[in-house]
Amino acid sequence: MDITPLDDPRVPTALALLTDLGLPAEEAVVLHASNTLTLRLRPADVVARIAPRDRAGDLAVELERAEALQAVGAPVGPPDPRLAPSVHVRGEHAITLWEHHPSRDRAELPPAEYAAALAALHAGMRALDLPVAPLADRVGHALDLLRDPARTPSLAPADRTLLQETLTRLAGRAATGGPQQILHGEPHPGNLLDTPAGPRFIDLETFCRGPVEFDLAHAPAEVAAHYPGHEPALLEECRTLSLALATTWRWDREDTFPDGRAIGVAWLAEMRARVEG
Repeated sequence: MDITPLDDPRVPTALALLTDLGLPAEEAVVLHASNTLTLRLRPADVVARIAPRDRAGDLAVELERAEALQAVGAPVGPPDPRLAPSVHVRGEHAITLWEHHPSRDRAELPPAEYAAALAALHAGMRALDLPVAPLADRVGHALDLLRDPARTPSLAPADRTLLQETLTRLAGRAATGGPQQILHGEPHPGNLLDTPAGPRFIDLETFCRGPVEFDLAHAPAEVAAHYPGHEPALLEECRTLSLALATTWRWDREDTFPDGRAIGVAWLAEMRARVEG
């Protein structure tokens, strides 16, 4: 993690917001930088998520989901308890403030604990009645990108066809292959904090409705052995589907994922090996 450069306008904006809210704010540390910038603001130890102003609604939905899941005991990272949950709009930026959780001193979360946390998250989600779009909508957005070469100009025709055919084929299987429920959408290790109080899922903007196998596909392979009741064949198909989706996003000309193009090239090769190997 690096101290962010002071000429990034999002940094002084977030620091000034925290000061205005009565908490000490002297420096910012980058936790994640992509379409949404995530900062740790010290010494108050608050996590700020910063998006463009026109995405304030998305941040509001994420807050609502976190509060709902926290209320049913699901393992999620909550908003900062010292502040009223709110989306703060400052200039061109929308900001939400979250509780910072220290990490446990170990290399990785054991697969059994990962599986238990994911199962607990899914159980909590089944207790909620939230408007969540189906996984098919996410696939539709990816297909829209692939159908428009102007939005994915660097993608070779053969690779475009591979992604389109894979997404179309596996989306139908995911929609009919198992019970449908609310999912996290991207519960990979980067969205799971290993805290002293137990694992906590974060980044709750990516919800969709589909089979639990789609979420399980984002976890390390060893986790599946400890997750009860999943269908192994559907899990393998969901792994390919999730890879096809993530690969498509990397070829969007507006993608801001760090090293996104190089990752897109590597994932295309992995995709071809999975589909044609």
